[in-house]
Amino acid sequence: MNKRQFLKVAATAPLVLTSDFSSSPAFSAALSTSGAEDEAFWSKIRAQFRLTSEYINLENGFYCFQPEPVFDRFVENARALNLEAAHYLRTRSNDDELGIRRKLAAFAGCSATELIVTRNTTESLDTVINGFDWRAGDEAVMAAQDYGSMLDMFTLVSRRHGMVNRVVDVPLDPKSDGEVVEVYARAITSRTRLLMVSHMINITGQILPVRAICEMAHARAVPVMVDGAHTFAQLDFRLPDLQCDYFGASLHKWLCAPLGTGILYVREDRIGKLWPVYGDASFPDTDIGKLNHMGTHPVHSVLTIERALAFQEMIGNARKERRLRYLQEYWTRQVRGHPTIVVNTPSQSERACAIANVGVRGVAPGDLARMLLEDHKIFTVAIDSAGVRGVRVAPQIYTSLDELNALVAALKQIAS
Repeated sequence: MNKRQFLKVAATAPLVLTSDFSSSPAFSAALSTSGAEDEAFWSKIRAQFRLTSEYINLENGFYCFQPEPVFDRFVENARALNLEAAHYLRTRSNDDELGIRRKLAAFAGCSATELIVTRNTTESLDTVINGFDWRAGDEAVMAAQDYGSMLDMFTLVSRRHGMVNRVVDVPLDPKSDGEVVEVYARAITSRTRLLMVSHMINITGQILPVRAICEMAHARAVPVMVDGAHTFAQLDFRLPDLQCDYFGASLHKWLCAPLGTGILYVREDRIGKLWPVYGDASFPDTDIGKLNHMGTHPVHSVLTIERALAFQEMIGNARKERRLRYLQEYWTRQVRGHPTIVVNTPSQSERACAIANVGVRGVAPGDLARMLLEDHKIFTVAIDSAGVRGVRVAPQIYTSLDELNALVAALKQIAS
């Protein structure tokens, strides 16, 4: 097999799960009928992940490792790239990466001319924030509960250009979508040039009514940028459903793609108005490629996105969302109402999915995270900002009910 044939095989080999159950009639039947509570089915999915025995990992919102079929492809791609190196980069990489963009765009429901592959959500959204031609006195609207890196970028452009940031507080447990929309609406003025909103608030897991916010903002001629870091491949939706102008996400979270992969979507009529971070004379102003000058980068990671998409599509977006919501509600329902345990995530099913935040009265978030890890071998992350005090719990599709039972028992023990 020559080098070109080797790369071709690595790019087109079919998805084969490690337990080889995907090709069996029994699995095919289970795949068509299994639901959120079918533990036998989900145990088969769990078997596709290599898990440590050192602790229970409930911090999948930062980075979730790849399932073995995806990781195997990652290694194959790395070996193939290492074999052909510069020859591949100069002869085939552009076409192959365009193919990945097209597959991602089809998955997202947009045109490949509106989407690029980036390294993460921060890079994607900071590209937009930095790409505006800001003037002194211009305003942007965002929430205190938004991700810190984007808030930092808004602070930076404010220092540099004299624009004004109007920061709102999102209610932790809203009674209606209208209550959330109104919070953003009150912050918009005639000087507002951009509104940022999290599709899912990263510290609590609360899902915001993005489409309603976009419709409200557009009625006031304000474009909307959506932080989709925790919804892309967690929730069952397509980008046109949101009606947003810009959208960024990380693929190494809920899609379980290689670390350092993300996407940026820019609505076609908005591309020409953005300044790129890096100069690239090979693209016209209206081509989204101008925003994607990455230099020499780990192409094997980008190529592996195709396998991650195949794994996701094998399970199905809707089935995955139902399972993740079931896992979250399985454990939160057991601690809601406890006199010293506080769940900082809405109880209505439509307002949350996989992620939830929980605290114990009288216990600092950092101490709670430490006790869970050191005393109970459960890994979470402490959150103590924007009025939220607790630990973020982020299970994944491989998480078992036994692991969540251990979390509930640990929380009750600490609380008592």
